[in-house]
Amino acid sequence: MAAFPFEIAATDGRARTGVLKTARGDIRTPAFMPVGTAATVKALTVDQVKATGADIILGNTYHLMLRPGPERMARLGGLHRFMRWDGPILTDSGGFQVMSLSQIAKVTEEAVTFASHIDGSRHVLSPERSIEIQADRLGADIVMQLDECVAWPAEETRAAEALRLSARWGARCKAAFGDRERQALFGIQQGSTFEHLRKESAERLIEIGFDGYAIGGLAVGEGHEAMCETLDYAPAMLPAERPRYLMGVGKPIDLVEAVWRGVDMFDCVLPTRSGRHGQAWTWNGPINLKNARFAEDDEPLDAASSCPASRDYSKAYLHHLVKAEEILGQVLLSWHNIGFFQALTAAMRLAIAEGRMDAFRRDFREAQRTG
Repeated sequence: MAAFPFEIAATDGRARTGVLKTARGDIRTPAFMPVGTAATVKALTVDQVKATGADIILGNTYHLMLRPGPERMARLGGLHRFMRWDGPILTDSGGFQVMSLSQIAKVTEEAVTFASHIDGSRHVLSPERSIEIQADRLGADIVMQLDECVAWPAEETRAAEALRLSARWGARCKAAFGDRERQALFGIQQGSTFEHLRKESAERLIEIGFDGYAIGGLAVGEGHEAMCETLDYAPAMLPAERPRYLMGVGKPIDLVEAVWRGVDMFDCVLPTRSGRHGQAWTWNGPINLKNARFAEDDEPLDAASSCPASRDYSKAYLHHLVKAEEILGQVLLSWHNIGFFQALTAAMRLAIAEGRMDAFRRDFREAQRTG
């Protein structure tokens, strides 16, 4: 029996809306999880994040194990208390960052050994250590298995090796995690863009048995079309009665297309990263506040929004802040973007409940293209 009940309230085609009920609160799906890499959603307070409508945030195991360190985090009461977030937290396993950020990484059957990108210090991350850090030291509500994510494009033999190692690591993570009532463990499907490998990965994960299932190995350079082609079949390979989480995705159009194909949960650094560089996401596509055409634009980003950053400040003021490199500009645009992503998932939840997700998808694509 899964740790957290997942109640699907309505379906529309392959799209679903529902609630994942955790010990620390309900997660409404489709859900977008703001990324709190180093125990902070960059530039925002937890109260600002909560006010956007976010039910859950994500913490990054790799960064937190390097600084401030998992044992120190445990002594300080865990990640929730440390950053003053009382809702659910999902932590990634650290595997992706080990492969992408570390100066030296060596993968063996036992573990991955790597050098810190901060100071070059040597670390070993095994499936058991990843679970210990996430579940016991950080105190995450949703814990991810350690997996190996290959770069794109991947040779078929390399993708197969990685998915099989990930499955063996998944079994070890399950054994280390054990039975917990207040925490859940998710497995991660791999297989790059090869349909038969995705199927093999899903079958191996289902045999092990997880509380939820993630789709990994996408948004790594394959592009929007190839990602959508993979999502045409990958989500349906995973159990319909459990949440499906597309890792590291993405742009608003990516979220809409993935929800239409049966995905329930997302995370991405894009909203805050874009905000720090002067970009705002809107219902009519992204806009760059550095652009001179906004210098005397007295309209807000979204007058109908409940987010103060979207509603209460003119584009002229935001343009000024960005051009003057004022910190407030980064704060307001990050806040607006997180608010927009939450408004987007709320709009999709309503569209699915009302049986109009296909029309919502078509209209959204058109608005993003012509905006």
